[in-house]
Amino acid sequence: MNTVGRFKLGLWTQARTMAGQTPDSRNRYVDFLRALSILAVISGHWLMAAPHVIDGNLAIANMLELEPWTRWLTWGFQVMPIFFLVGGYANGVSWSAATRDGRGYSEWLASRLGRLIKPVLLLVLAWILIGGVGNLLGIRAEILSIASRVALVPIWFLSVYIVVALLVPWTWGAWRRYGMASFWVLALLAIFDDALFFAFGLRDLGWLNYAFVWLAVHQLGYAWRDGHLTGLRNAVTWAVGGMALLFAMVYWGPYPIGMVSVPGEEVSNTLPPKFAMLALGITQMGILLALERPAQRWLSRLGPWTLTLLVNGMIMTIYLWHLTASTLVVGLALEIGNIGLEVDPGTSLWWGLRPIWLLVYLATLALMAPVFSRLERGAGSTAGNVTSWRLVLGALVACSGLALLALDGVVGTQWLGLRIYVLCLPFLGAYIAGVLSFPQRLNRG
Repeated sequence: MNTVGRFKLGLWTQARTMAGQTPDSRNRYVDFLRALSILAVISGHWLMAAPHVIDGNLAIANMLELEPWTRWLTWGFQVMPIFFLVGGYANGVSWSAATRDGRGYSEWLASRLGRLIKPVLLLVLAWILIGGVGNLLGIRAEILSIASRVALVPIWFLSVYIVVALLVPWTWGAWRRYGMASFWVLALLAIFDDALFFAFGLRDLGWLNYAFVWLAVHQLGYAWRDGHLTGLRNAVTWAVGGMALLFAMVYWGPYPIGMVSVPGEEVSNTLPPKFAMLALGITQMGILLALERPAQRWLSRLGPWTLTLLVNGMIMTIYLWHLTASTLVVGLALEIGNIGLEVDPGTSLWWGLRPIWLLVYLATLALMAPVFSRLERGAGSTAGNVTSWRLVLGALVACSGLALLALDGVVGTQWLGLRIYVLCLPFLGAYIAGVLSFPQRLNRG
């Protein structure tokens, strides 16, 4: 057996050992939803992108634009609300445990930032290398720009989620004091912000919904953790109410059907987020909580729970690198004679070839994930004792860089054809927060 095979077997053995040691008090459904959401994100991204060659040039079509019926599928594949719901549950557990054990904000946040920022730095570094070397080799800037923008799409979520994590002591305090009112206030603010966006044309204010919408879903995670959403009847009520609201907003309101951005559409439900995303999150939450009890019974079995832990052990790696994996496959296909790229997107042949492309993407990711996941498992608290203000400042600097890279990729007009100043921000932020440190010899030198 080769080294990679032994390493993968070792990961399964570790996950199986952990599965056997899991206490009964752990909510395994939280971990399962996190893993399930990752699979939905990966498959959705891989199906949505339609790379093909036109007149010898690479083009990246979007199936949501070419085939309008596919926009309905985004109601299932758009799972960012589930990530924030699960994040609220997990942050509620960890923060309450930290306060119970006498650990302060700095110690708690340092651990969180280590797990969130460290893995993404390697991805950014890889695309600095790809962009710089590609520029030296004469690859057209347009191709490198498209490739990097596609590959770095996942990091927008991290930039938002990190800010949400910074606010946990205050959002948790609001939950403990005001309960569900802390959710409803944010929901009303999201509605009000949409009203300013649509009725009064105040488009810039729409960006406030990045806070209102995702913090509202995060508050629902607290509610789930504290048992406020338990019971089949309760779950069905949320699901039906959210679905009815969502259909009304799409059919009679100004909201588009697609729950992700669609090229050519003037309004997006995600950029910036609209109240439709909150309605989608409520719908998904209700459906998933209605299935929680049977799912918990299934996850009590060793096999399903081991697989869940295995995926969660490399979940950041899978999420961050899945589009880089598919981008590298497309690049290789270009180099070996445009193999598979000359089929028109949306045709029956194109759909027939999708399973083959997905399997190749998956195989490439399966080779990459065990290697890069070592950094993820090694991520934890920051180096040394870092003050709260440094942690917050560093996180905000890193988030600004990640958001800009997710929006426009790595290609620019500076050294090696890169956006050097933007690319430095995640590393600068990580250094300020103590996530990234230099060897002691360099510090002394």
